[in-house]
Formats: sequence, C-alpha cells, structure tokens
Amino acid sequence: MDLAINIKKQESELITAVQQRERWALKKIYEEHYDYLFPVCLRYAQSEPEAEDIMHEGFIKIYKNISKYEAGTSLKSWMRRIMVNSSIDHYRERKRKRTEEITPMLKMRSKRPDVFSKLTVDEILLALRKLSPTYRTVFNMFVIEGFSHREIANALNITESTSRSNLVKARNKLKSILLPKENYYE
Repeated sequence: MDLAINIKKQESELITAVQQRERWALKKIYEEHYDYLFPVCLRYAQSEPEAEDIMHEGFIKIYKNISKYEAGTSLKSWMRRIMVNSSIDHYRERKRKRTEEITPMLKMRSKRPDVFSKLTVDEILLALRKLSPTYRTVFNMFVIEGFSHREIANALNITESTSRSNLVKARNKLKSILLPKENYYE
C-alpha cells in the first residue's frame, strides 16, 4: 500500500515540476515515455523524421496541457491520446485537396494463411508508410487506435462512408504490398 502511495506522490511531484517547466522534469517525462509514444507517431508518418516532428509537437502539447491531466488516471494513456491527436492534426495540415484515384475493389485471399505472421514489425511499418496519408490515417485510427467510423469522420471532416471506403482501400493496398502477387486469386 505504501508503494502505491509513493508512486502517486512521485507522479504528482513530476507533474508539478513539468508545470513549472523544470528542465529535469521535462527531460524525464520525455525519456521515460519516448519508446512507448514514438511508435504511435511512426504509424501515422511517411518517414522517421516526419514521426519525430509529430512526436515533438505532441510533447509540446503535453507540456503546455499538463495542468489538464487528471490525477488518478493513466498518465501514459493521456499522453498517448495527445500523440494520436497530434498525428491527426499533422495529417490535416498536410492533407491535399485532391481526389484519390478510385481503384477497383477485389476480394483477395492468400493461399498461405500464415503469411502475415512471418512479417516483422519493420516490414509492416514500411508497408504502412507506402499508403497514402489518407489511407494510413484512417487505417491507424480504426485498426490500431480503435476509433469508430463516426469518430474518424468527425476528426477528419469526412463522411462515415468515406471512412469505411478508405479503410477497405487501405487494407487492399496493404495486402498488395505485403503479399506476393502469386498468392492472390479472385
């Protein structure tokens, strides 16, 4: 019991120090959460430098809004939500006002059901980066972050049907990137 109280007290002191812009606290919160939060940004970004930009913007928001953090809730989850929102903001800023080419939707299946289990994390991240920003964002929000199509539509200022369509297209594109062509059949 004393350990739980001590951890809460340490977190509270750290948050207070971040609010006061203490250098050691800013550094500590960044270093302790970098490995957890960077992959969140990387899933939305085209490249590692772009993910770093998103990450830095996210940490600036964390530092500025730390007073809004509610003690007793998960600091890690609160910070993750800020990183997801920073990624979405980044997408909105870079969104081009062009229409994506409509590609035919094919139902594709692999002859080998265990193909995806043999992929590395790096291979999957590389495939995600090959998606258009629109497809990548919708895919991440729905599949990774668990947003509903209604929430995605509201966040990205699109319709729910557009969100669904972009998800289907993203999945098909990922299949075409990750699986050799000879594994497909209609």
